[in-house]
Amino acid sequence: MKTEKLDWLANNPFYTKQFAYYVGRKCRGMTVTDVAKELKLDWETVKTLDKEYMEKQLYRNPVAAPRVIGIDEISLRKRHVYRIVVSDLERRKPIWFGGKDRSEDSLDIFYRWLGVKKIKKIRLAVMDMWKAFEKSTKKNASQSAILYDKFHVMRHLGEALDTVRKMEYARLSGKDRSYIKGQKYTLLSNRENLTIDGRKALKKLLIANKRLNTAYLLKESFGQLWSYQTEGWARRFFDNWKESLKWQRLEPYEKFTEMIEKHWDGIAAYSRPENKVSLGFVEGLNNKIRVIQRRAYGLRDEEYLRLKILTCMLPEI
Repeated sequence: MKTEKLDWLANNPFYTKQFAYYVGRKCRGMTVTDVAKELKLDWETVKTLDKEYMEKQLYRNPVAAPRVIGIDEISLRKRHVYRIVVSDLERRKPIWFGGKDRSEDSLDIFYRWLGVKKIKKIRLAVMDMWKAFEKSTKKNASQSAILYDKFHVMRHLGEALDTVRKMEYARLSGKDRSYIKGQKYTLLSNRENLTIDGRKALKKLLIANKRLNTAYLLKESFGQLWSYQTEGWARRFFDNWKESLKWQRLEPYEKFTEMIEKHWDGIAAYSRPENKVSLGFVEGLNNKIRVIQRRAYGLRDEEYLRLKILTCMLPEI
């Protein structure tokens, strides 16, 4: 007996492709559970139709040779289970999700997948200061420049500021300590993101603690590093910033400057005009991925998570 294949049917023969794509469009902004309730469908059916929709999106949007890539890792679970996400920063979309961890070998898998011909087109790789990513990139795409992501660098400085906060909390007692308690978010957030009460609490904290005030101002000023148009001016700014640490007894900041010195070439690369890429996209993508994970899009099904990430910036079909 011969079975005829009907092009208009979805992989699930009970539904048309048109309906599968309708379900897929719904799932871009809603959880599988909510779509299943609204359409009175089984949860697994909705997920299967959504997968078909996303696979079609990827088919219609093949990966072109990227010139600027962003490399980052995401944590799947709390027990340090990592996967790597690589994005095309010029076309502003993720192009690869995979690996077994965040090792050099795992990133090598991406380069093998991309192929020698497309690798040759890469001129810039944006990443955090993780040695494994740098080693894999230098080995597989030696012609590309390496740029360390501003947001990751600033995150390290934020961690140094938080360490100063903890040290001050341990050093003080009584009323002096009360200004610091519970103010981690207030201290580490961008001032513009704080509520009026948050700004008042921050002001009170910085007036009450001179060392935290100094550390906070140094952190805020460091972001200026990425505004310079030449490496010489960027270096002069960093040397002056480093000089201002003298006599401040801010050991976490001194460790931070040592880290910056070790990775200076990858940070100074941003001052070159040809490397002025939108670093905010990587941070925005990370936020989007966190939303996908919070919505529990079948997180235990890694292939489903992969499809969600790779299609989150693609147009609807």
